[in-house]
Amino acid sequence: MGAADVQVLIEALIRQQLSEDQVALLQCFLANVEQPGQCLRLIEEAAGRPPCPHCACQRSHRCGQASGLQRYRCVMCRRSFNALTGTPLARLRLRDKWLHYLQCLIESIPVRSAARRVAVAKSTSFRWRHRFVAAILRAPRPQLFGIVD
Repeated sequence: MGAADVQVLIEALIRQQLSEDQVALLQCFLANVEQPGQCLRLIEEAAGRPPCPHCACQRSHRCGQASGLQRYRCVMCRRSFNALTGTPLARLRLRDKWLHYLQCLIESIPVRSAARRVAVAKSTSFRWRHRFVAAILRAPRPQLFGIVD
């Protein structure tokens, strides 16, 4: 699709007078198209090479990929894991929508409105909210020290 085609599409959308729901759905679609996989990249960068969540061994080697995430195999217990294993975000689907949903959490949008904005079911929105909050509560809190003027 060229620049002229995009301009024609934008002009058609302006003439169409979209409802609020249609605008939200279009924004969600465009947000997912512009940066698919960004969430997975952020997870991989933040985790680095994680220790084994089963035995806490630091020694592991790369062992393929699954669902877009790097898998590791522990040298000690021989079990495989990824960056999300043992975290509240493990086994959650639709990872490309997590960042958009997190933005809804930051803006304190209710569960149902967030579900509509991100285009997921209400039950998914409820589950994600509780898992994301649990993940935030598990994070270590920064320790303050030193003299404050």
